[in-house]
Amino acid sequence: MQINSIKRQHPNKKRMIVARGGKRGKTSGRGGKGQTARAGNKRRPEWRDIIKKLPKLRGRGKNSNKTVKTAAEKPLVVNLAVLEENFKAGEAVTPAVLIEKGILSTHSGRVLRVKILGSGEISKALKVSGCTLSASAKAAIEKSGGSIA
Repeated sequence: MQINSIKRQHPNKKRMIVARGGKRGKTSGRGGKGQTARAGNKRRPEWRDIIKKLPKLRGRGKNSNKTVKTAAEKPLVVNLAVLEENFKAGEAVTPAVLIEKGILSTHSGRVLRVKILGSGEISKALKVSGCTLSASAKAAIEKSGGSIA
């Protein structure tokens, strides 16, 4: 064996200095011309335009005519005519009883305030408690012999 006949087991790999056209240097086989090579290259990302076009929900929910106080804070309304149909003489009228009889329903498991209005006639003496009353409803209940607590 002579020194001029020795071959390397792993020959040196030639390093590519400029990378136009291959392997994985500089432009990585994608070229380097066109819009990206020019001055003033400012392209907007496509996803940003898509986000900008999406509709926005602004304000206080779907119906912006709602007041700041929610509808849950307003009392539920019951008329005297409904009490006349559903209650017997001498029975107690409370928000809990109105829910039991199916006249009113709870709001997210809570018993809301109840206001009794004077629409309709009442002839039975009822015991009303835990409800707010309009002036006409109060007068009609007291006239029929009922009591308000």
